[in-house]
Amino acid sequence: MNPEQQKAVLTIALLAAFADGANDEREREEIRRLAESLGAAPGAPDVAGLYRDVLLKRAGLQEAAAALTEPGHRQLAYEMAVCVCDADGRATEAERGFLAGLAQALGLDAGVTAPLDRQGEAMAELAEAAAPAAAAGPVVAATPNVPEAELDRSILNYAILNGALELLPQSWASMAIIPLQMKMVYRIGKAHGYELDQGHIRELLATLGVGLTSQYLEQFGRKLLGGLLGKAAGGLGRQIGRAATGMAFSFATTYALGQVARRYYAGGRQMDGALLKDTFRNLLEPAKRMQEQYLPQIRQQADSLDMAKVMSLVRGQ
Repeated sequence: MNPEQQKAVLTIALLAAFADGANDEREREEIRRLAESLGAAPGAPDVAGLYRDVLLKRAGLQEAAAALTEPGHRQLAYEMAVCVCDADGRATEAERGFLAGLAQALGLDAGVTAPLDRQGEAMAELAEAAAPAAAAGPVVAATPNVPEAELDRSILNYAILNGALELLPQSWASMAIIPLQMKMVYRIGKAHGYELDQGHIRELLATLGVGLTSQYLEQFGRKLLGGLLGKAAGGLGRQIGRAATGMAFSFATTYALGQVARRYYAGGRQMDGALLKDTFRNLLEPAKRMQEQYLPQIRQQADSLDMAKVMSLVRGQ
């Protein structure tokens, strides 16, 4: 995939991110930040410029679709758009309308789009399975009912798993990272006596700057620009070198998130938003360096993963 084709796919992904018009200021800021980060990679298109063009409605769906002439690239663009729309939950009516228009612009019939739509819905269901939709209310235990050392091991295992998912070219692999992070936070809260629901966990992630849509866009963008996504999902195999940046990002984000959550709930949820965010940022860079020592475990984990196993892990089976 050449730079112009990458630019077209990224434009479609960004258009999908804003299709429902529901992004709050924090999410917009995170998407702007990731656009600058992706655009800084050697040989990458001007992603920050694409972001501005999408916000100012200077980037058109028809123009982006016309730049993709190969059937595999068109299918990939649609698949990524489905994943972006489903990253923060089931697609809204506005997002479904966007996807219908995208399918038409790309010249894709229902035989191509229907399986991708079903896969997106399955992954949205997976996010819903990560934590209850609503909790009766927090029940605070006097002491954690899971030893802190065991919690640390669990956080590390989630980080290794999410790092391994970055080595897989399939779209479901990137979509599974967020539900696994939500599952991890849910279990950390429960270990400290808090029965969390999806709304609380999503709000915590947003406070830390780990937006659901923006995080998926970053994972997808790094895979695309790194050469892991150039065909319809599943066609490229594992390329450790090219995946290194994304692997470090997902490992570090998951590890830092887990450690912040552990401190937050162990301390009775007394940390304010600014302290939560600062703590997360301070943990992020050491966690990226830490990832290097666990590379053998990450590679071994990647060799054993498939969609059924990951879905089982999120559901806690």
